[in-house]
Amino acid sequence: MKETKLWINGQWEEAKETYDLTAPYTGEVIAKVAKASVQDVERAIEGAHEAFQTFKKTTAYERAEILYKVVDIMQKRKQEFAEILASEAGKPITAGLAELDRTISTYQFSAELAKHTFGETVPMDAAPGGKNRIGYTKRVPIGVVSAITPFNFPFNLVAHKLGPAFAVGNTVVLKPATQTPLSALAMAEIFKEAGLPDGALQIVTGSGGELSDVLVTHPLVKKVTFTGSGAVGMKIKEKVGLRKVTLELGSNAAVIIEPSTPIEKIISRTVSGAFGFSGQVCISLQRIFVHESIYDQFTEAFVKETKKLKLGNPFDPSTDLSAMIHPKEVERMKEWIEEAKAQGAKVATGAEFTERTMTPTVMVNVKPDMKIMCLETFAPIVSIVPYKTLDEAIKYVNDSDLGLNAGIYTNVLTDALKAADELEAGTVVINDIPTFRVDNMPYGGVKNSGYGREGIKYAIEEMTELKFITIKTEF
Repeated sequence: MKETKLWINGQWEEAKETYDLTAPYTGEVIAKVAKASVQDVERAIEGAHEAFQTFKKTTAYERAEILYKVVDIMQKRKQEFAEILASEAGKPITAGLAELDRTISTYQFSAELAKHTFGETVPMDAAPGGKNRIGYTKRVPIGVVSAITPFNFPFNLVAHKLGPAFAVGNTVVLKPATQTPLSALAMAEIFKEAGLPDGALQIVTGSGGELSDVLVTHPLVKKVTFTGSGAVGMKIKEKVGLRKVTLELGSNAAVIIEPSTPIEKIISRTVSGAFGFSGQVCISLQRIFVHESIYDQFTEAFVKETKKLKLGNPFDPSTDLSAMIHPKEVERMKEWIEEAKAQGAKVATGAEFTERTMTPTVMVNVKPDMKIMCLETFAPIVSIVPYKTLDEAIKYVNDSDLGLNAGIYTNVLTDALKAADELEAGTVVINDIPTFRVDNMPYGGVKNSGYGREGIKYAIEEMTELKFITIKTEF
């Protein structure tokens, strides 16, 4: 059985304690994982701070070359890493390979932007006292970044923290999700091989509840970047003080289906948006608002397509969705569905359970205040709701304290522009599902869905300070 260690100052170090890592699909123990102490994290932060003193002086070319080498190494080991995802996260192997393609793209963008992070000149003589002065800005690295990542995209969401941070000369202390440490630890070896200086990347595994305080409040930490639940994100926001912080939190993503939409062309796409990785995606399609004139037609086609999905072993290439991350999440969804049914909701298909799995589930006759509608489900479940007018549909979508991505399918330009203006979301996707994301776009939420933006260019802005320099050309 695999036994892991902590990655501190470029070396593997044993922890005093370990915990058992179980495979979501089988429930068997697949690794003994090092459980970091607060003292371990403090040493990691101090080591990252020390490494920053030299890493910040490296050239953009040198940092880009490290990231390009990471891209090359990952290209050669994709299958191996997809199998790690299938094992520790229960992610179907085909979905794992797709995640790795995105991860490689994220590091590629990071390498390119390492060489294209610009400042600007400021026309000093535009002000009365600015004559004979030159002014310009530059982006400078912020220092030690604490990165806390979730289980659902263990390679790519780590890349969204590490890539931009290293591109500009920051150092990182990474605390991956308790359920998915193996993918993060694999990155230690990759960055070492790619030439990243010792100490620039520290990886501490263990309990977020026990380690988050020191990761967020240590005086040497200058930036916190977190992807995870809203409840944890709120606590982090309360503790960070004057540090920079990026929070990518939850959502109950919705799409509006207008009557002008060719249903046959969007069914497969909307089904994949609802049930990819068992719905355990921040922007998984959770609410579908369909115009009443096509509601029955759409619902029938959606249910028919959903029934084609294969639930099974994540190592089987034909598997569409597999186990949920933990049996307690299955129990939670049982309770939420039963509660919704008691309030009048109906199951159109699905809602069959084993200890670790849940079949893809479509709910109808739902109400806005049901948990399956107003809270983030993070499960393979979607609700379909009819609407009469676009104004009503937009109101339905916005009736939430969450707002990450939202979408609309329409062939009417004025309706598309109206939705773009009025939907309360960090991203509005027109003629595609709200689950759409490419890794160079700005990504983040409004309301309780987050704070700050990811996407390489935007993450770099969040991970740097804007420094202004002015030169007086005459004494």
